[in-house]
Amino acid sequence: GDLMKHAVIPLSPEIWFRHLFSAQAALDGGVVRRKSRDMERIVGRDAFIAEVQRRGFFAVENAGQVVVFCNAESVRVLAG
Repeated sequence: GDLMKHAVIPLSPEIWFRHLFSAQAALDGGVVRRKSRDMERIVGRDAFIAEVQRRGFFAVENAGQVVVFCNAESVRVLAG
């Protein structure tokens, strides 16, 4: 029925990470963004941090969003 259209398929941490890091921006060494709430619910904060660090990437969080810089370049806050 109509309800199934909006059902969220629960993702395993492995699938969530695979989707995150197979995004074209990630493959190009760019940035990817996800909701903090989804990251915490699906993979957990500790596992997320460990995976980002394992890849040599950087992540920042603001206003309920996490942004992953999918490269090993340093990250600077230019203003704020």
